[in-house]
Amino acid sequence: MTLIFRILLIVVSLFTTCYILKRIRQSKLQIEYAIFWILFSGVLIVFSVFPWLVSLFTRMIGMQLPVNFIFLLFIFVLMVKLFFMTIELSTLENKVKDLTQELALEEKERRDEQKDEAVSETAERE
Repeated sequence: MTLIFRILLIVVSLFTTCYILKRIRQSKLQIEYAIFWILFSGVLIVFSVFPWLVSLFTRMIGMQLPVNFIFLLFIFVLMVKLFFMTIELSTLENKVKDLTQELALEEKERRDEQKDEAVSETAERE
């Protein structure tokens, strides 16, 4: 891994971590989501500071270049993250659908009660 690439990884990781911390302070990012990105940045910093780890993992899985291992790791981790976010999105969509249906039923019940009250008032007047 070249020195420029190592420096680039460290700088990008530090900027990402600072940006994540800023978003947490502004209450625009929940801590549970931020933990993933901070850990991801930490792994990149570790790989940048200790490039022999990347070379070791590269040899272990039989790849030619350490940079290819880094890119493969990025793709794999982000695909796993995307999968879990898809699961969470599906869960939230189901909750929204359920809440919308409950709200519609409550609104219908309220309208029916108002109609019944109006009918009973009309009957009392006659």
